[in-house]
Amino acid sequence: MTTNMVRKQIYIYKRQDILLKRLSQTRGVSEAELIRQAIESELGGAHSQPVAADRTAWNELLAFWQERRALGKTGEPYRWNREEIYAERESRWLRDRHPDEQEKQE
Repeated sequence: MTTNMVRKQIYIYKRQDILLKRLSQTRGVSEAELIRQAIESELGGAHSQPVAADRTAWNELLAFWQERRALGKTGEPYRWNREEIYAERESRWLRDRHPDEQEKQE
């Protein structure tokens, strides 16, 4: 702990305590650091640190993009017409409205 710091004792609501603990765990920093960052942010300071990047989430997103790109390599846009869309929507509506009749047909 640096000598430039001053100890403060404060009261917060239980809800705030729970959220502070969760955020601290998620970001991997102490609760005190989160409070310092919030104070800096409120006072307009630029000393707050950005959230650490989550490499796992980034890798999952890249994998998803690669899968999507592999699905449609034609480069041609999907063509549709209004009648197809209405017919598809109507069939879903009828299926959802009368599910027991759908089971009988199967």
